[in-house]
Amino acid sequence: MTRRIVVTGTDTDVGKTVFAAGLADFLGADYWKPVQAGLAGETDTELVMRLGGLTPDRIVPERWRLGTPASPHYAAERDGVRIDTDALDPPDTARPLVIEGAGGLMVPLTRTALTIDLFARWQFPVVLCARTALGTINHSLLSIEALRTRGIAILGVAFIGDENTDSESIICDMGRVKRLGRLPVLSPLSRDTLRAAFAAAFNRIDFS
Repeated sequence: MTRRIVVTGTDTDVGKTVFAAGLADFLGADYWKPVQAGLAGETDTELVMRLGGLTPDRIVPERWRLGTPASPHYAAERDGVRIDTDALDPPDTARPLVIEGAGGLMVPLTRTALTIDLFARWQFPVVLCARTALGTINHSLLSIEALRTRGIAILGVAFIGDENTDSESIICDMGRVKRLGRLPVLSPLSRDTLRAAFAAAFNRIDFS
């Protein structure tokens, strides 16, 4: 089992938090969101706990909790702090660890450091979450190219949304990446429906 897996997305609101919840439950993993920007309502960590059925001992607390729902660099400035990316080292956990990034790969953590820079330092394999809607080919291939340029291993692409066979196949063929599966839009969205969807769409061996 891969001990640490990074979950990132081609864009914000792509569905990677729901995917991360399902993956943590699927693998029996712990979960960590290093930087949370926006504290009103349910945070990503709270959503993962609810949808993934994770107990508090399987949650690694965020290192940075920022009030403004914005790019982390700006949210930190609004809070009067600066994110110390050098101090963002993943903890050792007894179980596998699912790490969820903030937004997409090129989201700034500071005025000089991008989220992908952190991933390049860690060198953990990445799952790229991609929408199946219009625009996904461009966003996905650019994200794959950015990861490869920095020498970051890609476990594969997890698609989220309605089936789009052509887009999914061309991304995986041209990007030379594995199609991990597709998480459909779930209604209702609950732990039971998410768990069932993961069991039907994904294979544990692909995350090892």
